[in-house]
Amino acid sequence: MKEPLSAQWKNQSDEHDYVAAASYLSLLVDPKTAKQTAASFKKSPISKYLAKDLLRASRLPLLQAENCHVKADLKKVKKGDQLSPILLVRGDLENDQPLVIADGYHRVCASYYLDENAEVLCHLVDLKPGTTR
Repeated sequence: MKEPLSAQWKNQSDEHDYVAAASYLSLLVDPKTAKQTAASFKKSPISKYLAKDLLRASRLPLLQAENCHVKADLKKVKKGDQLSPILLVRGDLENDQPLVIADGYHRVCASYYLDENAEVLCHLVDLKPGTTR
């Protein structure tokens, strides 16, 4: 019987992931806060969360396995390539703000397809105090 595939993770995200996160966050907050938040990912420790919990907390739907980015990440896993950790901004339960996946949504979905209980490596930060989404 074949062992199920599981994703292997890098210890740090790729530089282009931080740039992508800053770009995405600039749609939600002012550009200065977006850049500061993206820079804080580099200093944050690695955390592990289950793929299913990341989707639930972000309130995002599972992308289809046929999505080109999900498919590409599944191919990487099959080849044994490591994936970049996911970049997350903590949600706010009291104010009904979901977790924000600033970069790596497709990697979360690929991990879910491998095993919904898969541990996903992440950098989790809080939005800077005094800002709103």
